[in-house]
Amino acid sequence: MTNLFRPLSFMHGHAMKNRFMLAPLTNCQSHADGTLSDDEFNWLTYRAEGGFGLVMTCAAHVQPSGNAFPGQLGVFSDIHLPGLTRLASALKAGGAISSLQLHHGGIRCPESLIGETPRGPSADAETGARALSETEVEELIEDFIAAAVRSEKAGFDGVEIHGAHGYILCAFLSPELNRRTDRYGGSLENRSRILFEIIKGIRARTGPSFQLGLRLSPERFGLVFAEQRELARQLLTAGDLDYLDMSLWDVFKAPVDAAFADRPLIDWFADLPRGATRLGVAGKLMSAADCEHVLAHGADFAIIGRGAILHHDFPGCVAQDPAFQAVSLPVTRDYLGHERLSPTFIDYMANWKGFVAEESNAA
Repeated sequence: MTNLFRPLSFMHGHAMKNRFMLAPLTNCQSHADGTLSDDEFNWLTYRAEGGFGLVMTCAAHVQPSGNAFPGQLGVFSDIHLPGLTRLASALKAGGAISSLQLHHGGIRCPESLIGETPRGPSADAETGARALSETEVEELIEDFIAAAVRSEKAGFDGVEIHGAHGYILCAFLSPELNRRTDRYGGSLENRSRILFEIIKGIRARTGPSFQLGLRLSPERFGLVFAEQRELARQLLTAGDLDYLDMSLWDVFKAPVDAAFADRPLIDWFADLPRGATRLGVAGKLMSAADCEHVLAHGADFAIIGRGAILHHDFPGCVAQDPAFQAVSLPVTRDYLGHERLSPTFIDYMANWKGFVAEESNAA
């Protein structure tokens, strides 16, 4: 298991002490105004203490209109700075690289939560979202950049831009959801322009040791697999990102697109040239063998989601047992409470079929 515990350097900032990153996980634990709660603090710092080389926060919205979940962490105002500063300091004291994920929910923001019509690259009949004006796109870019600057001020080692799962930046990448006719719509170059402008802006306005990552997903939400692979190639070779985080849902499944179904998802991204940019992958990594497998397939690090919910010390478990496998589901509420999930987080996980045991079975 030596490869999983080798340090991993980046173009900027500190090296990861191992190849385990805590995935950015929605948990609904923060306050209604986006300020950090003790529950959120305890959940994240316990993972740093548990040995993760990089601890990523949940998605933190960069505009009030980007709030996609109740209790979502915020980074759109200086009112968030005290909590974020406390969190960044504690994560680093726990031995982890600290990173904050920058997010805007876009068309996936409930109108009942944000108090206004949700917005996206184009109007969306299903969600009732309206199209952003070009001026609003420029304001969105600025707010992503300003949130990164605020994160650096709070003491985070870096940020990750959330460009996956149908949220606003992912929607710009989708020819189905983005039907704009200005410079942010049309060709892949135009649809991805918003991403590259955010990346360039963050690089220009943060320090030389500040780390920058980006999360992409290759499927669903009207995305074209071949385009996402080409975009990943461009991002990996451009030299502005420290790492690309590919959220694959299931690392080893075949792509839905039949033209690419002869290889597992991971292989279509791990074989791309990447220079000094690192590649991490997420998607049903629940055992030591799974993590070893992604490195064998060419990824630089493993991104752990559900396994980290179940085991705050997932890396330590792997270090102690090369045959380690995450505990079987479902688990009890008491078990998750001992893993420092708040009752709110546990209620959220109960929406995942088969994750939390029914009370009648929770002996």
